[in-house]
Amino acid sequence: MTDTREELAPSASGVEAIESRTGGAGEAPPTLRRRPRRLRRTGAIRDMVRETRLRPQQFIYPLFATSGSNTQEEIDALPGQYRLSPDRLVEQAKRAWDLGIPAVLLFGHAEHKDEIGSEAADPRGITQQAVRALKSNLPDLVVMTDVCLCAYTTHGHCGLVDENGQVLNDPTLEVLAKVALSHAEAGADTVAPSDMMDGRVGAIRQALDAAGREDIGIMAYAAKYASAFYGPFREAVDSAPQFGDRRGYQMDPANCREAVREAKLDVEEGADIVMVKPALAYLDVIAAVRSAVDVPVAAYNVSGEYAMVAAAAERGWVEPRALTLEVLTSIARAGADMIITYHALEAAAWLKA
Repeated sequence: MTDTREELAPSASGVEAIESRTGGAGEAPPTLRRRPRRLRRTGAIRDMVRETRLRPQQFIYPLFATSGSNTQEEIDALPGQYRLSPDRLVEQAKRAWDLGIPAVLLFGHAEHKDEIGSEAADPRGITQQAVRALKSNLPDLVVMTDVCLCAYTTHGHCGLVDENGQVLNDPTLEVLAKVALSHAEAGADTVAPSDMMDGRVGAIRQALDAAGREDIGIMAYAAKYASAFYGPFREAVDSAPQFGDRRGYQMDPANCREAVREAKLDVEEGADIVMVKPALAYLDVIAAVRSAVDVPVAAYNVSGEYAMVAAAAERGWVEPRALTLEVLTSIARAGADMIITYHALEAAAWLKA
């Protein structure tokens, strides 16, 4: 049977070629059995049949906490994003909440660094201060906290380091568990270990449960890649490694099956949510992890992805609203139940407009 659409496709001769095949301008073309364009004809129809729906309730807004009061320091590499003192952090989180965004993910900009990242677990630390401020003022806001050592150590690695510069897996687990517990005691709803040490989800779950904090959730950075997209974030919290790199514990960007194994291991150890990071260049990984686990899947639309859109928009090369919503929709379409994104405020405002 001849493909009717091919018969009707205009050739170099245009309308004349179509008329010659159909018997002239006055003759009706053959009936098409399928016309997909019927479901694209109007905006209302397109809305009715849309397969992936983006909502502010899917967003988690990353925030950077710094010491002081009434402090707002713009991050050069992340236009429109700031390091905020706890009081200003509350104001920004309130804006997110009013737009329908239910959760924030906190990162601390440490005032004091040492070899073992001791401020990370300090009850008086900046992340703990920020958690208390948020929960005091916005009790229904879901406060998630990043659990890692890189922003608190002088060497910038995500775990303890020996005299030979090797990142130590098992000794780090005890420290991470203490950090997570300190966040829970400050009022965090969910802790998010991002270090990629083996066994850290289990160690944190055990420590929380032993302290009577079975109610605290764990969102594991299950598949965190050794990515070139993290540069602006490292400026935001001053967390670049001072020697070597993180490829010995973060994942090889070439691997997808490994991400599925990591996600399954984290679920077995007690993760309530698993995350893929970055998001935009790893849509296939998001889809694979979504198919492999039965817990919610988060994806982190990271700093480099955000910065590329911001830079192109600043130069007038792209239309920021259309591109941002397309990027976020693609992440949701790949299977992410929730999206951590610096675009959260503007995207939520656009979706509500």
